[in-house]
Amino acid sequence: MVRRPSTTRRQQILEAAAPLFAERGFRGVSVDDLGAATGISGPALYRHFRAKEEILAELLLGVSQRLLEGGRRRHAVAGSPAAALEALVDWHVAFALDNPDVITVQARELPNLPLPARRAVRSLQHRYIALWAEVVEVLTGCQRETAVAAAHAAFGLMNSTPHSARLPRAEMAALLRAMALACLQAPGAA
Repeated sequence: MVRRPSTTRRQQILEAAAPLFAERGFRGVSVDDLGAATGISGPALYRHFRAKEEILAELLLGVSQRLLEGGRRRHAVAGSPAAALEALVDWHVAFALDNPDVITVQARELPNLPLPARRAVRSLQHRYIALWAEVVEVLTGCQRETAVAAAHAAFGLMNSTPHSARLPRAEMAALLRAMALACLQAPGAA
């Protein structure tokens, strides 16, 4: 009988990988480093993941899926485009403030993924952006291309947390929220 690896240990490895990859880069972290961070030997990681690239892939695929699903849930229950936009911004700002290491890894390490995983992450990201663009387009009356550009600009603001989060959390969240909403509503004023 094949013993299935512990989901808890896999999650511990993923949680340890994000700050290490953010600090040292994917190539600067060894399996021994990852093992030490989770209290196991480096080679023991191979009971849970086939390769270090699989850890990166699961980390980035998982976060991309989580963002998309969370965004879809918030969009589905919003009563209006304005409420949907506010809910999406609040969701992403909280994520960015809670996960600056993941934001860094997502921005910097995508090229280190095997091509199929990179394409899967990009597909999830495109669907997440499309969700936002749809709301911006309906709310502001702008063209789709403009709405996509506004969404990307807002993500630049919100995903700046590894560098910009210098205020107490509540103040930083309020600042990012106000800036992102202004960015996303700007196409209607232009």
